[in-house]
Amino acid sequence: MPLVPRLGHRSWRKPTATLLHITASAWSAGYAAPCEHTPEQSAAFAARVQLIEELEQANAVLIGAPMYNFSVPSPLKAWLDNVLLLGRTAGETPSAQGTPVIAVAGRGGSYAAGTPREDYEFVQNYLEAVLKDTLGLSLGFIVPELTMAPRRPAMSELVPLYEASRKRAFEDATAKAGQLAERLAA
Repeated sequence: MPLVPRLGHRSWRKPTATLLHITASAWSAGYAAPCEHTPEQSAAFAARVQLIEELEQANAVLIGAPMYNFSVPSPLKAWLDNVLLLGRTAGETPSAQGTPVIAVAGRGGSYAAGTPREDYEFVQNYLEAVLKDTLGLSLGFIVPELTMAPRRPAMSELVPLYEASRKRAFEDATAKAGQLAERLAA
């Protein structure tokens, strides 16, 4: 029988009402019995549950995580805050444990080991802590670096390194797509 994956789409560019930064009501509702929720908590928690269920039902997750000011984009942080729920998606047995996740962590410069800015690499470290270590997801990265080199004259000598990074990113994407297809077909 052929595999028919469940396809979903959530765009950070067109946030919906369910992709809001977490509020005190939404957060606190996660630590109270539903019968104790205020109407505000119930509404806020329902939005969180929708996002959590999307994650739990996903065959795989693809995340675009460009580095903005040394961090992840605000909508991605909002999504992570909402789906991280101790006792359900996080804790002893995370409900989406093992779900494959590929994060494309692009950046205008280079923060790789051995570069002058390696201590400023907060995107991969943060996503690994949340997605892999806390949510128990099976995480892989594709990391195109120096993406600003062709656009900034001051980085012109880095264009060959950008081109090599871009080529590697495409090769990584092709390999990871093949691995994911094999995993989903098994």
